[in-house]
Amino acid sequence: MFMRMRKKKNLPQRMEKASGVLINNPEELCGKWRESFPGYDSLYVELGCGKGTFTSGTASAIPTAFLVAVEKVPDAMIMAMEKAVAADLRNVRFIDMDAARINEIFSDGELDRIYINFCDPWPSKKHAKRRLTAPGFLELYKKALKPGGEIHVKTDNKPLFQYSLEQFDSCGYILSEVTENLHENGPVGIMTDYEAKFHAEGMPICRCVAKKQEAVQ
Repeated sequence: MFMRMRKKKNLPQRMEKASGVLINNPEELCGKWRESFPGYDSLYVELGCGKGTFTSGTASAIPTAFLVAVEKVPDAMIMAMEKAVAADLRNVRFIDMDAARINEIFSDGELDRIYINFCDPWPSKKHAKRRLTAPGFLELYKKALKPGGEIHVKTDNKPLFQYSLEQFDSCGYILSEVTENLHENGPVGIMTDYEAKFHAEGMPICRCVAKKQEAVQ
């Protein structure tokens, strides 16, 4: 279902114009996000923001949260950045990086929430460790999340969804809001571009919330 992103014309110039929402050296903010961007009660991360429709929609809907959007495809990220700039969103910043570096960017317990929307399913078993819900990644997220912090996952791929549920359970996360047909009774929440397309085609969307267990008193 994933298509190669076309190369954008004048990408350097467009990136420069939208540079106010781009963070070039995010590792320097590790452990300092809240003091660097004060006035917000939560710190969220979106892994793989794509064209940014969900990014801008979420930042607009939850102005009390600061949202860091991660994307490693600049041709997609520039579109997301331009959406945020056009909407004059102050609570969004973008990072060009791989999700595997999350613990270099955020310190232990720094995050309140992680969004993973329509990630690459990597269907081959030999590539399973590359899935963003593979055990290796879930342990990285667990370190970055505060106790009680959440991971929100959406996908159209049922095999990936079932795999993800199993991995969350085996890694000690607490599952809730599990559904294989999120929009069965009408649109729910903020959609990504993929999601809106799939929903229009009648494809069911899977969703779950996985919570890091609270610290034992």
